[in-house]
Amino acid sequence: MTSKTQAVPLATPLALNRSAWPRRLKGLVLPVLILLVLEVVVRVGWLPSYQMPAPSEIALTLTDLAEGALWKHVSASLGRVVLGFVIGASLALVFAAWVGLSREAEAYLEPTFAGLRSIPSLAWVPLLLLWLGIDETSKIVLIAIGAFFPVYLNGVAAIRDIDRKLVEVGQMYGFSRRRLVRRILLPAALPGLFTGLRSGLSLAWMFLVAAELIAATKGLGYLLSDGRETSRPDIVLAAIIVLALLGKVSDGLLAALEKRCLAWRDTFQGAGQ
Repeated sequence: MTSKTQAVPLATPLALNRSAWPRRLKGLVLPVLILLVLEVVVRVGWLPSYQMPAPSEIALTLTDLAEGALWKHVSASLGRVVLGFVIGASLALVFAAWVGLSREAEAYLEPTFAGLRSIPSLAWVPLLLLWLGIDETSKIVLIAIGAFFPVYLNGVAAIRDIDRKLVEVGQMYGFSRRRLVRRILLPAALPGLFTGLRSGLSLAWMFLVAAELIAATKGLGYLLSDGRETSRPDIVLAAIIVLALLGKVSDGLLAALEKRCLAWRDTFQGAGQ
């Protein structure tokens, strides 16, 4: 008696492309459902509107802000995040390569970095105020600190997780150190590096709010604080929604770059329906 094993069909790239839009539309189901439920709950009076405005009221607030100073706040926050993320991620990649490739560098640097990354974001605020004042520098430095550690940790882990046999094959073929890094180490570490970059970008947006509490006069963090001080939950929620959208768009851009740079990989993409 023989047993037959049925293979699970894998999703091909063509099938994945065809199903991209339906999958994206499915991702809208939960947010739309939450908005509808909130609208009903607030309208029937189960939640007081002064605590939780209806989504339709938040939409009106967003429209009013878009016709006013919203773009000024968005451009200020976006500039700070981009500059802070670029500085923090660049330094993190340098130190990750150094520590990942050298046990001696790890012995000198890792204990210090392990202590620094355990410091909460708000704990840096008074120190940066004392050192750098209340101008843009202190805000950008705080965002750079937030972006640094996820990129650094994932970078070191990506280098250390490279299969040793790949390195030995490169050495067997007489690869120079530069060629070994370019042809073997960098491609093998790229997936982990992109994971770190996306995590660092996410934390950069989180640290932005703390950064803009440092005597900011514009930015989405300032808009959050202004809404709280004026008892306007609609403004607070509108600022949160804009932050979420900007974070999603920036992460999507980085994900698209990741997909382009790692197009050579033939990895499992999930089973189709």
